[in-house]
Amino acid sequence: MGCDCICFFITAASISIASTPVCIPHNTPPVRQSRCLMVTPTTFPIISDSARMWTSNQTIPRLNPLHPPLIHKRTVSLETPAVHHHNHQRTLIMQRRENYRYHQVWRKPFYGTGSEREEYRKELREHLKRQIEEKCAALKLQLSGKVKEAEYLREVDRLALSSEREQRIQHSRAMAAYRDENKRLMEQSWRDRALTRSQEVLKERELLRLNPINWSGTLK
Repeated sequence: MGCDCICFFITAASISIASTPVCIPHNTPPVRQSRCLMVTPTTFPIISDSARMWTSNQTIPRLNPLHPPLIHKRTVSLETPAVHHHNHQRTLIMQRRENYRYHQVWRKPFYGTGSEREEYRKELREHLKRQIEEKCAALKLQLSGKVKEAEYLREVDRLALSSEREQRIQHSRAMAAYRDENKRLMEQSWRDRALTRSQEVLKERELLRLNPINWSGTLK
């Protein structure tokens, strides 16, 4: 901070550039040798070198050296020292502003007055309280999220178990119907076979009655 306070600044107005004559070379015709072009310097806003500049939040615009303000057309005689000086002053002021802000952070708790120290402690306590409250709120939000997730998983598990139980019931009913149908078909087949056998026996008896001699031996 000490070296910053004794720094000597040169403003853009203090190094204003004089008009620069641009003469035509000697190998040009005599009519144009007497002509001389004057380059008028551009005037830029003065950047104050006081401490109020780097302690304030005022924004300093950066100028483009290739396209300075108030210059509508760029020519070969364009000179830009004033623009570069403006940008350099802007850089220095921004560096001093950041340096001032950095030193102001730790100056109060060590070198400040009693009221400043108490204010710093108060801000620190409020900051810690805010951090604790934010942490508690985040923890509550996390716990509520976990509770909702557990409820959702429990509901999903209940629905899955219910669906599985319903599927088992439907499967058992389908298997019972399949079993009953197979049983009915088998019993029907047995009855048909017994009926067919009884009819064959009656037919053979009738044949034996009509022809007692069983030459082929097929009748019983």
